[in-house]
Amino acid sequence: MKLVIASNNKGKIREYRELLEPLGYEVMSQSEAGLTLEVEETGTTFAENSALKARAAYAQLNCAVLADDSGLMVDALDGAPGVYSARYGGLDTDEERCAYLLKNLENVPDDKRGARFVCTIHFIDTDGSEIAVEGKVCGSINCEPVGENGFGYDPVFMYEGRSFAEIPAEEKNAVSHRGDALKKLVNELKMKKA
Repeated sequence: MKLVIASNNKGKIREYRELLEPLGYEVMSQSEAGLTLEVEETGTTFAENSALKARAAYAQLNCAVLADDSGLMVDALDGAPGVYSARYGGLDTDEERCAYLLKNLENVPDDKRGARFVCTIHFIDTDGSEIAVEGKVCGSINCEPVGENGFGYDPVFMYEGRSFAEIPAEEKNAVSHRGDALKKLVNELKMKKA
């Protein structure tokens, strides 16, 4: 079954392919599906933003679509960067955003660097029915970037003694916020078909 992901983020698309293609989905990015989608993320929550994107994509394609909104929430920053993770500090690259985050946490002790990645997935099936799920993974923010894998804040997000950028993709997908949300989505889809 064709499933269009309402994103062109290569890292996200790679994760979705790794997690959904074994289940029989033909995963396509929005550009691969010929979708030109520019949705202003005006929501104040991850759930609102993922629903906006999914509904806009479904209106254009009328096939199964999936949109997510995800981000990093840091306890010492009152949940920031949150829904603004992709444009945190008005910066353009992952490296710049990580550096900006670390600068904002410069004087924060290790035991106060708790953080979590959150992902809300909004799925719309071919019949127009909608499912929304949320996943998360808790960890902390390291004092410097470590590792070569992943994308976004992965080099500074520590999980069980390693940064997400040090964990192989398959292992990361099993524990990540996106993986957690996808497991919940798969369970919902199985219940729907039962």
